[in-house]
Amino acid sequence: MRFVTDLGEGLRIAFRALRASRMRAVLTTLGIVIGVTTVLLMITIILGLNKAVAGQFSFLGTNTLYVSRWSWFDDNWRAMLKRPVVKVELAERIREESQLAEAVSPWGDTERSVANRSNRLTRVRVMGVSEDYLVTNSIKLDLGRFISEDDVSHNRQVAVIGNGISEKLFDRVGPLDQRIDVGGHKFRVVGLNAKMGRFFGQDMDDFVLIPITAFTKRFARTGDVDIVVKAATAEQLGDLEWELRGIMRRLRKLGPLDPDDFGINSQSMIMNIYRQVTGSIYAGGIIIAFISLLVGGIGIMNIMLVSVTERTSEIGLRKALGARRWMVAWQFLLESAAICALGGIIGVVLAFAGSKVMNNFIPTSMPLWVVGFGVGFAALVGIFFGLYPSMKAARLSPIEALRQE
Repeated sequence: MRFVTDLGEGLRIAFRALRASRMRAVLTTLGIVIGVTTVLLMITIILGLNKAVAGQFSFLGTNTLYVSRWSWFDDNWRAMLKRPVVKVELAERIREESQLAEAVSPWGDTERSVANRSNRLTRVRVMGVSEDYLVTNSIKLDLGRFISEDDVSHNRQVAVIGNGISEKLFDRVGPLDQRIDVGGHKFRVVGLNAKMGRFFGQDMDDFVLIPITAFTKRFARTGDVDIVVKAATAEQLGDLEWELRGIMRRLRKLGPLDPDDFGINSQSMIMNIYRQVTGSIYAGGIIIAFISLLVGGIGIMNIMLVSVTERTSEIGLRKALGARRWMVAWQFLLESAAICALGGIIGVVLAFAGSKVMNNFIPTSMPLWVVGFGVGFAALVGIFFGLYPSMKAARLSPIEALRQE
């Protein structure tokens, strides 16, 4: 109870001192405001980008591996060109032999024009998939159904379209059972995918899914596809990779010393490259932001030292009336923390407004803990840089302090 009383009294004295020197408080707080705003903007950008990248990579599927002719991020293209193509039939063999695969789906993609009557879109992503693609990848339907096993086995010309295709081709007309032209071939729309939004200015809803058999017959005459294999849990992903490598080497009749003539890829490879590329950028941004806070903290220390000098007689009077050292130190610490906390609050407001503006260009995210971090960290900066001035004030002799009156 005594602590609460002392805290309240200290805050009243601190804010009274701030009101007495408004311009000084504003200029002092400005450094903290700039520092907190910079730090929080960097954090919101990092969180937003990480969340957006993880969300968009989930379209590749979680806990999934891609068996392909190509090894991602391997620059030896000449050697990979000599590899045999990965055929759709391999998906069935993997499904039969794998003990760890929850779902297996052949997958191929290309870019084609898509049209409905007079409305035409160019360079639309067209993907051939099987019924298991609904399990291996993050597909959620708004309307209709997904591609079925019968669609694949009977080579039916049906399609599941993204929300962007529906909006651009059908306007207010429902897309289900409508006919679309995909690369010169007619397909019937049987499903509409849920809206996914934009990522770095690219519309993630501009795609068409068709049966893999229809895809290979019309758009991939060489039959080269990828095979998406999903593990039941993330913990099994490593074991599944080893199992797939053994199955593929056995199916390809490779000897113990023969190199792999296929690639096994995962989204974690993309995430690792992303972290390597952006890690140094993020670190540089955070360092710059903390330097801004350091400069603001030094400004706080400087102004508090000036305040101690100007209020020497007040300190002497308080100590002469019985105030202990810790009470004087507590007062100046609270004043320093109050200045910084006020700057932190203003910085949070500015960072929030800035993140809303920046969200139109790059994804940002400001969860509640970031707000608390901004204000709390600013207050800690105030306490740290206010320690020396407060201790200096506490050590003043009341006789010497009153003599300067």
